[in-house]
Amino acid sequence: MPWWNLFLEYVDSSNVSCTVENDSFEGVTQEEDQSSLYNFLYPSKELLPDDKEMSIFDHLEELRARIFISVLAVGASIIGCFAFSKDIIKILEAPVSVQGVRFLQLSPGEFFFTTLKVSGYCGLLIGSPIILYEIIAFVLPGLTKDERKFLGPIVLGSSVLFYLGILFSYTVLAPAALNFFVNYAEGAVESIWSIDQYFEFVLVLLFSTGLSFQVPVIQLLLGQVGLVSSEQMLSIWRYVVVGAVVAAAVLTPSTDPLTQMLLAGPLLGLYLGGAWMVRLTGR
Repeated sequence: MPWWNLFLEYVDSSNVSCTVENDSFEGVTQEEDQSSLYNFLYPSKELLPDDKEMSIFDHLEELRARIFISVLAVGASIIGCFAFSKDIIKILEAPVSVQGVRFLQLSPGEFFFTTLKVSGYCGLLIGSPIILYEIIAFVLPGLTKDERKFLGPIVLGSSVLFYLGILFSYTVLAPAALNFFVNYAEGAVESIWSIDQYFEFVLVLLFSTGLSFQVPVIQLLLGQVGLVSSEQMLSIWRYVVVGAVVAAAVLTPSTDPLTQMLLAGPLLGLYLGGAWMVRLTGR
């Protein structure tokens, strides 16, 4: 047999062996991903905590009590915020009041209903830690020991990111968007804004930014469950750039490109930071 035939047979056999090894490696990877998801949905008895069992009626009774406590806490917070609603409104008017913008109520009772709206948002913000505690206390008995260790950093990180998002929106996004509208109208019209529409704009911007800052928390949860790995998160960074711009356009109530870019940048940074945190956890 000529030597080149022997060489071709050797190359073919090598390609077949490499293909088999790659298929086996991919099969092992898929099995590991499926096993991690299965272990999350159906944990073994050794991982379950030694808590007492409760009937469905006991769970419903506990749920009713925790909802009552949450509603009571939020209601008390709203009443407290309503007592200082004028001071809160002055704080929220600060980004544009220094530029000479005046506010006007266009109908009887508009300012009163605006104070109710502001008190509701602020009361929900102040009472959210109690709501979060009641949710954790309700679901904690059903979590495994490993999930309980992972729950603390997740809850703490989520709370910190939410308040950081609100602070970022109040100090950066809201002034940038409002200054854009004031400067654009300068010399053509006088800036006299409706008090209700102004606070609807500001409050939606604050809370939507706080919710958008939860991206790393969602990434950590997906990585811990085993649905998405850090390599997969980093491999789609081009799509993330487009998605951050689209999400910023949807979340911001203004239509100016400056506000959208100011929000898209932190969203992209949070996503990349969340992917690297997932990698640090070994996922």
